[in-house]
Amino acid sequence: MTYCVAIKLNAGLVFLSDSRTNAGLDQISTFRKMIVYEKPNDRFMVLLSAGNLSISQSVREILQIEQLKDHPESEPITIWNAKSMFDAARVLGSAIRHVYDRDAASLKQAGVEFNVSLIFGGQIAGEGMRLFQVYSAGNFIEATPETPYFQVGESKYGKPVLDRVITPETPLDEAAKCALVSMDSTLKSNLSVGLPLDMVVYEANTFQTDKVVCIDENNPYFKMMHNSWGQKLREVFDSIEDPSWHGEQTGVPLMVESSRNRTLKKISTPQEKLI
Repeated sequence: MTYCVAIKLNAGLVFLSDSRTNAGLDQISTFRKMIVYEKPNDRFMVLLSAGNLSISQSVREILQIEQLKDHPESEPITIWNAKSMFDAARVLGSAIRHVYDRDAASLKQAGVEFNVSLIFGGQIAGEGMRLFQVYSAGNFIEATPETPYFQVGESKYGKPVLDRVITPETPLDEAAKCALVSMDSTLKSNLSVGLPLDMVVYEANTFQTDKVVCIDENNPYFKMMHNSWGQKLREVFDSIEDPSWHGEQTGVPLMVESSRNRTLKKISTPQEKLI
């Protein structure tokens, strides 16, 4: 299992991935889930992967050389000459189907599901930034202002903070902080996600970035953020009043008289108890 998140903002893009791969309780390895494709002044693209490691690694290798033709006489489209991120995402989808055609039957015979989930985003000169989530069938969806981020892998623990904080207007540094909090929440609740982390922050219309960092347990900012988030979360929790059951305490009552209140059946005799 893994956890990857990518955020599309008006100001740029944020990508974050962990690096843990599990093949059982005693087979824990570290593999990079992020790869950057960059051609200065022309295009900047990032690919995040989750799912079966052998499949995702094959897709990444084939993507470098995969070609897509709309017509027999047309010029082949690759990620390096695509005129739009949409076309680059189509090439990625073609690479996934290429691996499927080659390996899916053998994997099925071995009892292995063809499972890969990808996030692909960036910017090509001549258009704005775009962000896609790509599925095992090679089809994909695009991020919108209403849904400005994608997650793959173990996503449920890190989703609430993203929903509460991220909007298209969120500044890049704030979004990077939010992504790290999202990852920290996942690390706290799921042992199949682990350090080190890879993070890339891309500023719109630059077609390159120097904000690339590998984060391990000794990273001072991540340590500070981890400790502060846990402490502040506890402080906020403690600041909320406990429920008042029958109005004997000062505060907001949890139990109120209402026609909607339902009385649960009470089990009072041994014969009624469920075993």
